[in-house]
Amino acid sequence: MEPFTWCVLLISILFLFVKTMQHNQVALFSFPLPCFISFMLISTLATAQFINTNTSSPPPTTSPTTNTTSPPTNSTTPTTTITKAANITKPGCPKQCGNLTVPYPFGIGIGSGCALNPNFEINCDTNTTDSPTPFIWNIQVYDISDSEMRISNTVNMKCYSETGGLNQDDPAWMGLGRSSPYSFSSLNRFTVVGCDDGAIINGRNFANGCPALCTSTSDIVKGKCMGFGCCQITIPKGLKYFNTSMITTRNHSLVWSFNPCGYSFLGEASRFEFQGVEDLSDANFAKKIMDNVPIVLDWAIGNLTCVEAQKSNDYACLDNSQCVDSDTSLGGYRCSCNSGYEGNPYIGSGCQDIDECADPNANSCEKICINTPGSYNCSCPEGYTGDGRKNGRGCIPPSSNSEFPWIKFSVGMGVGFMSLIVGTTWLYFSVKKRKLIKLREKFFQQNGGLLLKQRISSNEGGVEATKIFTAEELKKATNNYASDRILGRGGNGIVYKGILPDNRIVAIKKSKFVDEDQIEQFINEVLILTQVNHRNVVRLFGCCLEAEVPLLVYEYISHGTLYEHIHNRNGAPWLSWQNRLRVATETASALAYLHSSAQMPIIHRDVKSANLLLDDVYTAKVADFGASRLIPIDQTHLATLVQGTLGYLDPEYFRTSQLTEKSDVYSFGVVLAELLTGMKPISRDKNDEDKNLAEYFVLSMRRNQLFQILDRRVVREGSLEQLQKVAELVKSCLSLHGEDRPTMKEVAMELESLRKFTKNNPWANGHGHEENEDESSDLYTIPIDSNTGINNFSGQYTSNSNTNSSNFSGQYSSDSSSLTSNTNSPLIQNRRAIR
Repeated sequence: MEPFTWCVLLISILFLFVKTMQHNQVALFSFPLPCFISFMLISTLATAQFINTNTSSPPPTTSPTTNTTSPPTNSTTPTTTITKAANITKPGCPKQCGNLTVPYPFGIGIGSGCALNPNFEINCDTNTTDSPTPFIWNIQVYDISDSEMRISNTVNMKCYSETGGLNQDDPAWMGLGRSSPYSFSSLNRFTVVGCDDGAIINGRNFANGCPALCTSTSDIVKGKCMGFGCCQITIPKGLKYFNTSMITTRNHSLVWSFNPCGYSFLGEASRFEFQGVEDLSDANFAKKIMDNVPIVLDWAIGNLTCVEAQKSNDYACLDNSQCVDSDTSLGGYRCSCNSGYEGNPYIGSGCQDIDECADPNANSCEKICINTPGSYNCSCPEGYTGDGRKNGRGCIPPSSNSEFPWIKFSVGMGVGFMSLIVGTTWLYFSVKKRKLIKLREKFFQQNGGLLLKQRISSNEGGVEATKIFTAEELKKATNNYASDRILGRGGNGIVYKGILPDNRIVAIKKSKFVDEDQIEQFINEVLILTQVNHRNVVRLFGCCLEAEVPLLVYEYISHGTLYEHIHNRNGAPWLSWQNRLRVATETASALAYLHSSAQMPIIHRDVKSANLLLDDVYTAKVADFGASRLIPIDQTHLATLVQGTLGYLDPEYFRTSQLTEKSDVYSFGVVLAELLTGMKPISRDKNDEDKNLAEYFVLSMRRNQLFQILDRRVVREGSLEQLQKVAELVKSCLSLHGEDRPTMKEVAMELESLRKFTKNNPWANGHGHEENEDESSDLYTIPIDSNTGINNFSGQYTSNSNTNSSNFSGQYSSDSSSLTSNTNSPLIQNRRAIR
């Protein structure tokens, strides 16, 4: 439908609505403009709308009339009880007019006294029709039930010629009188049928409109009254008068070939089903409606409520009945038989008891039915047991001695079978639980639990802080190792976030491998690490030895690794020169503590920015002791298989396999170079060849090109003297020979003194440096599978570690590239080039 047609139709409906309200003397000025706009929208949606006014439209004051009537040929009578009595009329009064049964309070004959009052009198016409026909006023009556009456219909019809000329205009309206006991039921619907039509139905304090439009037969859906060819709306309860008005936009000139007429009518909704194009082109559509679709009326007695009527002398409800208030908002009441009774509650002895026992389908008794007023009872013959009801226990005959007690046998077998199932289930879970306990005891002993307990009980070295967690504690802390608790995965295990009963958040490492030959060393390292107490070292709280491989419990650190912050492409706003210097000082202090202040010196062996974690306030924490080794106090070095990360690995350790504390100094020097330059330890140059940061840094200093490789922010914020001293410190840490390097304690003291030195930065510009290759980070990453040949007890947020020796891992282990002695290594080649 074109938008113009919609607008014209809606404006026409609005105009017709205004004229209708004027005709019925409604005060239009009491309707503000929003009400009119709302009416137009609601008409489009075909929904009901009530309009309240201060003045009302007076219905006809004389007997109600209608302009046309026609009897339906196939009306149906709803289920009633008012006619199911021996006497349904007053004595001497007829009860039938044609096919209609007329029960009291209705009566046949005008002024005959057969009705409750004149409003209920039915005129039985025997003169103007071939057979007696019932009327109320001049409206034909088809059916009377306990609360409703069905009467003849009237249809508003407008038909047009092919050129748009009006050929036929039949209006439709109906009034029931203000004082009558009747009102139009809400079972009716106001229906508009046509393709170029809109219609208004209005009554007292009510008006609503409905458009029916379409441009072709393809718009029409059979059985649907949604606005295309057919539109339906509801009416309110209590309506006593209605008038219909129709309008059209183009007099059906565009749709005349299949729809020459438009129709509107009020009728019972369940009796009308839209037949689509068949209805639109049917010349006898109006007659079909009047023959098949009646109007439903609600009726009630008087205008008093039940409470008020029961106090009056003319209360109509007799014995065994109850009063029901009318729901039309007009007042009045009806009478209804009590449950178990039927008949006419308005006449004679009122409602009579229903003998349910006389009809087997009306009772549920199996053997004996005893009727009672309003109900019935069931019983069983003598000797039988049960309640006698078909839907209950029925009637159970007496059992003979020779008859096998099948019921008792079945009950006993059922109870026995259920007991067997319960017992078997309990036994299964008991055995399973016992096996689990024994398995945990086995794992506890296998993983050195007895040895750890012995060390704790002997209180060696103040190891009372060591905590041995149970498997159940960690299972509960990780919500049964739920997938949403996973913090990281690696070749050596998975790290879970756990919440202990004291609400501490921890990281729980579930390793994949364990070397049974090094259990004692593992226990020793657990004891040592749990007694490490430094603010810049990630703390190991304890372990669980009841699993196949030990589970390690670490302090939870939340803000990722230093590597991520240095090499973040978007930059790290907090990473100022002062904060870089602070992080370096904190890291050096922690390593110095491990080398010289711990009960037994600890060489980290894998110092790198990916193993330096940052907490909520960006305090540095040394983590990942997976490659760490304990150095006996009487020794200065250990001979081990080479292990570390490419770019950070001490070349002297790589060459000699002699691990000393100076190996950590070299690795720290690479981290310090990272902080100064923002470059990665291994990157690609313009020729797509590996470039080693340590060699590149030392070479730049020799060529007096240091400030060309420093990070621009470092050059901008740091003083010349600070930068020179830190660069010299990096150079000394990166010395190829260990004896030429300072100790970590000396490095920490030098950095601490530089932190106290502040001076304005005279440098305005610096030169950045871009890298093309990302290095794996330990924190919050999902690494590739491990190709390791050893067993690592990996820590928190682990990634793939390709190593060649069994060692104890701490927290947040990284993706360490496995290194073995190889003279063709890029590290050795670069070292030779520097020399």
